[in-house]
Amino acid sequence: MNTPTVTEPSLDMGIGGMTCASCVSRVERALKKVPGVSEATVNLATESARIVYTPGEQMEARLRRAVRDAGYEPRAADAAVMAEEASPWAGFAPVAVGLALSAPLVLPMVGDLLGKHWMLPAFWQFLLATPVQFILGARFYKAGWHALKALSGNMDLLVAIGTTAGWALSMWLWLTADGAMVHLYFEGSAVVVTLVLLGKWLEARAKRQTTSAIRALHALRPDVAHLLGVDGEVDVPVGELLVGDRVVVKPGERFAVDGVVQEGRTQVDESMLTGESLPVPKDAGALLTGGSINGDGRVVMQVRAVGSETVLSHIIRLVEDAQAAKAPIQRLVDQVSAVFVPVVLVIALVTLLAWWFTGHSFEVSLIHCVAVLVIACPCALGLATPAAIMAGTGVAAKFGILIKDAQALELAHKVDVVAFDKTGTLTVGRPRLTGLVVIPGLDEDKVLALVASLQSGSEHPLAHAVLDAAKERKVAFEAPDNVRAVPGCGSEGEVGVHSFLLGSLRWMDALGVKLGALASQAEALQAQGATVSALVERTTQGLTLLALLAFGDEPKTGAKEAIATLRARGIRTVMISGDNRGAAEAMARRLGLDPAAGEVMAEVLPGDKAAKVGELKRGGHVVAMVGDGVNDAPALTAADVGMAMANPGGGGTDVAMHAAGITLMRGDPTLVAAALQISDRTVAKIRQNLFWAFAYNAAGIPLAALGYLNPVLAGAAMAMSSVSVMTNALLLKRWKP
Repeated sequence: MNTPTVTEPSLDMGIGGMTCASCVSRVERALKKVPGVSEATVNLATESARIVYTPGEQMEARLRRAVRDAGYEPRAADAAVMAEEASPWAGFAPVAVGLALSAPLVLPMVGDLLGKHWMLPAFWQFLLATPVQFILGARFYKAGWHALKALSGNMDLLVAIGTTAGWALSMWLWLTADGAMVHLYFEGSAVVVTLVLLGKWLEARAKRQTTSAIRALHALRPDVAHLLGVDGEVDVPVGELLVGDRVVVKPGERFAVDGVVQEGRTQVDESMLTGESLPVPKDAGALLTGGSINGDGRVVMQVRAVGSETVLSHIIRLVEDAQAAKAPIQRLVDQVSAVFVPVVLVIALVTLLAWWFTGHSFEVSLIHCVAVLVIACPCALGLATPAAIMAGTGVAAKFGILIKDAQALELAHKVDVVAFDKTGTLTVGRPRLTGLVVIPGLDEDKVLALVASLQSGSEHPLAHAVLDAAKERKVAFEAPDNVRAVPGCGSEGEVGVHSFLLGSLRWMDALGVKLGALASQAEALQAQGATVSALVERTTQGLTLLALLAFGDEPKTGAKEAIATLRARGIRTVMISGDNRGAAEAMARRLGLDPAAGEVMAEVLPGDKAAKVGELKRGGHVVAMVGDGVNDAPALTAADVGMAMANPGGGGTDVAMHAAGITLMRGDPTLVAAALQISDRTVAKIRQNLFWAFAYNAAGIPLAALGYLNPVLAGAAMAMSSVSVMTNALLLKRWKP
């Protein structure tokens, strides 16, 4: 017997003041030191932390205090994401001031290229550079001091040490010059501070774009709903709606919460939630999703979910979880960044001493040391992975692909086998009763009435097919007694004084029921691709066959194309079905699958799907499982990557969504290939970003140490490393399936 696991509570917290990968490591260490914290994940791109802890007194306050003591600012969880859509120039003022003060200092460098001597007097250089160094650059001193107190390093410490050294060297040269005109380095310090500020501003601007997907989802929630009460229509805040309330939705308005159409008929635009561009018709009884847009009809809906239980809230939570999560590849970056700054400080000191001891002036040695400190800032390292994950998951959500965690995103590009559940995933999932074969002497309508009676309380797709057929033929049936479902087999119950069993031929064979004269017809129906069930009566003499029922389903639009697309990518596809082998193979051929190549697993009981996925994994494959119902949940969990396909009727989709790493919001099989493609693209961007982040430092530090880069060029290269990583990640926003 399994002991139920108790889920530890978690807290999401915004964190202000982080600048690089070293800051991330420091905040994580500070949080993990709090007694009771079992896990802490910090994300530089979202400026947030997720902490898992065992419940304790004033735990949240203690976690916030730990962040503040580490030198950072605890904020609301969604502060960075939900900040008002700022002007593109928001936060540019300090950069503009820095550029204005630094420009006259750079002018003499331009003059030198033109053969002109435009050097400013030392006093004017001092007046221009000092405010940039100590007022605009105050943030670097503050954050660097906190890092120093914690006996660790970060980008700010490197910038503060490097630029201060340049400014102090200039002061020393000026004050010891005895009136002679000497070359000062005020412009290097001022320009480096300004370039770093410019890089940070461009980075912040790019971050606002990566969080646009979350902001767009939050914006789908209207503030007011038209509640239908005893006094007629009343406008109330959406937060006051209760399950069961009746709400009026006018043409063009957004549905505030999830519900069911009670009155009226309309078309609904669900594109922001599912990626489906065509409006979906909705009649009485149809399900409505909060955030979608009503078309041209006025409808009255009954509320079925509010607050955090709505589909939109689930979607937002999934996207936020994916963007907050840390990809496995990020662990390597964390290990590198933990030792990066101390190593850089040692390299800078070695550079200073090496140049000095080889006969160069202290002035030249210090400038090369400063260049090493400035170019080595690990900002790009910290942003490389989370920026790509945020952009990738955001654009995927726009097209109806919800990626639950970074691990699923990173694994999906390795998938080489995709296993599909058949019913509702590759097929429409609304089978029809295509044949009813009764033993001689029985009336078809009476047998259909018996079957409809047994199936009247079931939600199984085959039960719906029977009830639809009874309705079409206008066959009346009575309520059954003592109906019991037999998982994976069928059901049994009583109608009147008689007892009946209805289920698969496999079950009948296990019970010893002989098909007799109907055996050949059963084989013929199965060969045509039908799913065949049998109705038997339990009597004192045993079980007696009364009839065979044949059910047919249709392939989903796009299912055949989806399989062909996957095959073209070199991915093997397999269909797992509970149907008899004849029916399963007939449907497989219609979908373009080859039963002879082992692409069909038939007669698989719901509980055995996970075992079949396990077999594929043991064969050395990375397996994705695609399913849509409750009985697919174990298989989705067993797969390397589980993909839950939402279906219009809801049903078991919620259970499948919780079990899966990726949720496809439309019942469209072509989204499977699209999900694997966005995983490919995102992982490629992560690798590109990490390559460039490491390459900047791997090439830049030796060049600076050997004297090929001055501090100004080093500052420009460092600023560009962060900006290039963010810009490269943002290219993912142009992806379309």
